[in-house]
Amino acid sequence: MHAIIPVAGFGTRLRPHTYSLPKVLLNVAGKPILAHILDQIISDGVTSVTLVVGYLGEAIETFVRERYPSLKSQFVRQEEQLGLGHAIWMARESIPSDGSPLFIVLGDTIFDADLKSVFSGTTSAIGTYYVDDPRRFGVVESEGGFATKLVEKPEHPKTNWMIAGLYYFKNPPLLRSCLDELISSDRRTKNEFQLTDALQLMIDRGEKFATFALSGWYDCGKPETLLSTNRALLDKHSQSRALRNTVVHEPVFIAETADIEDAVIGPYATIGDATRVRNAVIRDSIIGNDAKVENGLLEQSILGNNTVVIGRFKHINAGDSSEVDLP
Repeated sequence: MHAIIPVAGFGTRLRPHTYSLPKVLLNVAGKPILAHILDQIISDGVTSVTLVVGYLGEAIETFVRERYPSLKSQFVRQEEQLGLGHAIWMARESIPSDGSPLFIVLGDTIFDADLKSVFSGTTSAIGTYYVDDPRRFGVVESEGGFATKLVEKPEHPKTNWMIAGLYYFKNPPLLRSCLDELISSDRRTKNEFQLTDALQLMIDRGEKFATFALSGWYDCGKPETLLSTNRALLDKHSQSRALRNTVVHEPVFIAETADIEDAVIGPYATIGDATRVRNAVIRDSIIGNDAKVENGLLEQSILGNNTVVIGRFKHINAGDSSEVDLP
């Protein structure tokens, strides 16, 4: 099965980290966001992917080719950020026309879902997730288990089931036709070409979209939600090891190459490759690769790669290659 994954966003809400690294390559619970997605969809039957890249797209291409050498992958560049519908339209040449299905998943959507059941279904399908306030999302109105109306970021939503960023198409040529219509007619919602508008056109033309509820959906869009996602994923998959003069409070992720001594790690700490920790307490934090932390306590903090922090307790949100010397 082929998948399209849009990953062209700037990730402005995660700056300063995204000045030097694409959002989808930020570490959470031991591996980049994109790796969580690719590992799952490959295990569920996806054999080829098209990634729609933009800002720092070369880093994404390098990562995918090096980490997944056997995955058939291609990369399409979206020069202008004109919406999700436009991103998928940019990849239109990879939309299957031979009768095979298509899967689309957003590149910043870590999720729990039974995709094998979705892929074996007889109709197209759209993933949903229940949220208390769906106004900043697209929402799905449904009847009898099938979507009837999709509304992008409604002011007065009629349902709490938001569009979770996973889409399965049994009829990909109809998707391409509807995307072509959006672009050619310059039909925009909130000044962007919305994928939800193309899907609504498909529904209006008779395409059935079953809805399937995700058992987990993890937001990685802001520092506080990245940390909450780190906690949720570590609760499911903790990775620890014996360390010299160090107390580990699981759940944690500690890379095999991390050099840690005289420390207290966790709970909910992710420590990246080749990172050095001495005489420090780190909890509820994400520490990148090749970082250095000494003589302090970090909590609810995110440190990028090659970051150095020496001092005492503070709340830190420092991007790649930063240096912080706390008095």
